[in-house]
Amino acid sequence: MHKGSCLCGTITFELNSEPKAVSHCHCKMCQKQHGAAFATYASLPKADFRYLSGQDALTVYNSSANIARKFCSLCGSNIEWSGSEEYPDWVSISVASIDTEFRPKKIKQIHTESRACWLDGSKT
Repeated sequence: MHKGSCLCGTITFELNSEPKAVSHCHCKMCQKQHGAAFATYASLPKADFRYLSGQDALTVYNSSANIARKFCSLCGSNIEWSGSEEYPDWVSISVASIDTEFRPKKIKQIHTESRACWLDGSKT
């Protein structure tokens, strides 16, 4: 249904169903991992996600007790995170790594308590 890749193209993957939830996550971990004000992730069942190439280039970082974040060891592109206690059979994919046209109907804003104060620009 959708295909994606990392910046250098070593890692490729496919989504075999439409993601069920999309969110802009403003938590500090996502900000630091992406080097941005927030990270946008699309979530779907793990059974509907498959790597096509480059799995040996994946690096895993456990950002907390249960959460595993995967990224390309060559170019640093963020690919996925998983391990939610609430949704153990789901994976969240970095929307920016999806190469095919993906237009979510709704994007939820989460962890806005740590929203970057500079996100909307300077207010003088």
